[in-house]
Amino acid sequence: MENEYLLQIKGLSKSFSGVKVLKSVEISVKPGTIHALMGENGAGKSTLMKCLFGIYKQDEGEFYLNGEKFNFTDPKHALEHGVSMVHQELNQVLQRTVIDNIWLGRYPTKGLFVDEKKMYDDTIELFQRIKIDIDPTKNLADLSVSQRQMVEIVKAISYDAKVIVLDEPTSSLTQAEVKKLFEIMLTLKKQGIGLIYISHKMEEIFEISDYVSILRDGDYIGTNPTSELTMDMIIQMMVGRDLKNRFPHKEHDIGETVLEVKNLTTTYEPKVMNVSFDLKKGEIFGLSGLVGSRRTELLEAIFGARTRETGELILNGKPIKNLNTVQAIANGFALITEERRETGIYPVSDITFNATIANIKSYREIFGLLSKKRMQADTETQIKAMSIKLNSQKDLIRTLSGGNQQKVIIGRWILLNPDILLMDEPTRGIDVGAKFEIYQLMLDLVSQGKSIIMVSSEMPELIGITDRIGVMSNGRLAGIVDTKTTTQEELFKMTTMYL
Repeated sequence: MENEYLLQIKGLSKSFSGVKVLKSVEISVKPGTIHALMGENGAGKSTLMKCLFGIYKQDEGEFYLNGEKFNFTDPKHALEHGVSMVHQELNQVLQRTVIDNIWLGRYPTKGLFVDEKKMYDDTIELFQRIKIDIDPTKNLADLSVSQRQMVEIVKAISYDAKVIVLDEPTSSLTQAEVKKLFEIMLTLKKQGIGLIYISHKMEEIFEISDYVSILRDGDYIGTNPTSELTMDMIIQMMVGRDLKNRFPHKEHDIGETVLEVKNLTTTYEPKVMNVSFDLKKGEIFGLSGLVGSRRTELLEAIFGARTRETGELILNGKPIKNLNTVQAIANGFALITEERRETGIYPVSDITFNATIANIKSYREIFGLLSKKRMQADTETQIKAMSIKLNSQKDLIRTLSGGNQQKVIIGRWILLNPDILLMDEPTRGIDVGAKFEIYQLMLDLVSQGKSIIMVSSEMPELIGITDRIGVMSNGRLAGIVDTKTTTQEELFKMTTMYL
């Protein structure tokens, strides 16, 4: 059939420093379909997309768009020919309006001046096309993550996109926001657009996709209609082995209370209000809630990264202040932040630096010089313990996949030997195999007597790994439940208590 496929990738290979990261990949996307692309972190998904968008030049292989052979020279070239991408980490100008972000770099003009009316009218027309309701004159900084994501989708459509790549689009969204995103995707599908959907969330793949293509260690494993696959089949294809359980077996002792949080209220908006709970030795305490429920703000207040208006922190029976992060670290706390790119990594520094920066003072020797040898030795220990995939410690951390970046960050804090780990969405954007490894690491830590407070937007994850769950609703603690006896329905009901 002529032009049966919108996009075809044939025999694509790519190597870096002699290491082959893509090997003869074959993917074909039909018009009006949602085509999932899956694989563990480091499987080659990001490299494949960078080749598609002209950021990298493939060593072998061809791209075909509507049956015609092509190679994009850069992302702008791809956009102008109807291929767009909505990145997991949104790159937007937050202090400019929605309209500015959509048309930046290609403002319509009327004579010598920007045609503001045409820009506004065209934006409204695009919004109507996919049924979204956002004020186009608002600054992006005033929008939620899901609304900003919708703006990126509108921007993609504004280029008359025929193929749109969505990279982990639901990683920061609530269930209601995911539902809205899926409605938009189905609308685009009906309009004949081909969507490449990159995700690690199995339930979503089965809900929204028509086809699934799987990569493993750079190899193309295969493409199948979603209807012919099961979750176990996908996992086995991704990891190359059976992974019968999504969560490790929990078997650890829970001791006495180590931390009491009493009547904690933060100083500035958005406020955490009058939150009280305790954390026991050897416990994983989950924090559930919708985006905007202020789970992150609560962790930051405990860690001294956000000021408290009122409230006490009592550690092992003694009051502590944690007025700043230095005090918190000295008191045995560690914080793994939600936003790796913004607050977790030093992107232009190497992996060794990123793995050891939290404990940098311990590597000082005579005249204050740093011992590179000890830094590299500790980094190598964490690489082995966390199964981090990399070429060299000297590589910039931004060259690693998201999941491997997260492992470096977790390893960084483990070097400090903290007693209480605050983990904000620790498995966000991480594949099922790497998730299992992080869950096992968390269980190993609590088995050693450490305690963990874990924020997660994934209810199955909270139920699978925690001992108790506190539910946040609009800055307040709606209640605390025993993980063994709770349900997703009970958790969701509690999230709406103070809305």
